[in-house]
Amino acid sequence: MDICGRVAAFSSLTSAHSIAPSFGTPRPVSLRGTMRLSVWCASDQTGKMTVSVTGATGFIGRRLVQRLQGAREFPGIVIAEEVKWKDSIQSSNAVVNLAGLPISTRWSPEIKKEIKDSRIRVTSKVVDLINKSPQEAQPAVLVSATAVGYYGTSETQIFDESSPSGSDYLAEVCREWEATAFTVNKDVRLALVRIGVVLGKDGGALAKMIPMFKMFAGGPLGSGQQWFSWIHLDDIVNLIYEALVNSSYKGVINGTAPNPVRLAEMCNQLGDVLGRPSWLPVPDFALKAVLGEGATVVLEGQRVVPAKAKELGFRFKYPYVKDALKTIL
Repeated sequence: MDICGRVAAFSSLTSAHSIAPSFGTPRPVSLRGTMRLSVWCASDQTGKMTVSVTGATGFIGRRLVQRLQGAREFPGIVIAEEVKWKDSIQSSNAVVNLAGLPISTRWSPEIKKEIKDSRIRVTSKVVDLINKSPQEAQPAVLVSATAVGYYGTSETQIFDESSPSGSDYLAEVCREWEATAFTVNKDVRLALVRIGVVLGKDGGALAKMIPMFKMFAGGPLGSGQQWFSWIHLDDIVNLIYEALVNSSYKGVINGTAPNPVRLAEMCNQLGDVLGRPSWLPVPDFALKAVLGEGATVVLEGQRVVPAKAKELGFRFKYPYVKDALKTIL
């Protein structure tokens, strides 16, 4: 089923999935509102399908909104402040939850608390509003983001949706994040998308990596042997879209490409596409000096495969990182 149509109302929260290193100071999370789309369902031109999206002005959220809008003309965008979330969500057929404070910064105890609280607070509020909706106004679908950090890190293991959670800080965040989403009413179809490193133009990991390569200063971070579980922006948006409209999409679904790579290979491919060498590695101690404990995000990785998406027949537009980079750049 295709979704197309017109936009009714919008708002946004910070997107949850920037994991490349950031050398600036963190911005506090904004908990202002939710984005609400009113769209026509192509299979039923007499009815409307309404989708509420948190994190709608983030890296993934912006592209998702474009995907939902399709090729038609739309009358405009309206902000729904947090006090109006109830009206927005309770008049929606589906909700997509993408909000959370970015993790690519130096982790102080305060920032670590915000990273966790921003995800759990928003998810809890969304779930609470869904659960308290009158039966006739309750959304039928909740697609809620989580992250591959759930699995912890390893250079040797392969993780799919059946793998256990890790024991580090990010795994703890993801477990609590997902547990909150799982409290949604059982008659609401829940799809939890564990998102990897998203590659796309004008944001995400590449926005921080490309300037370094253009200055001939690009190279692997740390050993380069850590796994890099990535996905093209178009593919993660299409996966979320499918989770909205396809009733087979339920439970945990890994949002990663089928061919993860070592970070050294990722950097070599990026250097080739840009016509720049990937020869200057960034040592562990330098990253730790800048990012502290947050350096674990880029110094350690996990090899995650999208077993559930492949089982469901999802077709990846960009299964290989070289093709994804060529298209993006």
